[in-house]
Amino acid sequence: MGLINKLFGGSTEPKEEKVLPWIPLNELAQLEIINKKSSTKTQVIFKHSTRCGISRMVMNQFVEAYGLTERDLDLYYLDLLNYREVSNEVGYKFQILHESPQILVIKNGVVVAHASHGTINEVDLNRFV
Repeated sequence: MGLINKLFGGSTEPKEEKVLPWIPLNELAQLEIINKKSSTKTQVIFKHSTRCGISRMVMNQFVEAYGLTERDLDLYYLDLLNYREVSNEVGYKFQILHESPQILVIKNGVVVAHASHGTINEVDLNRFV
């Protein structure tokens, strides 16, 4: 197994897991807070399906590429399976058709960028800080 790992880039060292400054989005009242805070600081919602392999893959890529801090923007994580009502309200409040996985970038109460699936990782969040 050691030779195969060396040939194909495997490592015996455990990889340190990157942790993002996620804010759990699990209550409807938070949507009004997000809306208000978006007038002074960019708000980002990442909608994730915990049962979807594509959603997991996109989220892992997003986490790996993420380079901002909680000073730059607020980053919300929405488990849309456990909080379906919140997920539905996100679509109504911000006038965006539901997709999964999905990212919404909110400034001044308006979605200024959104993407789903593989295009999530093409959104340059630095533009909105």
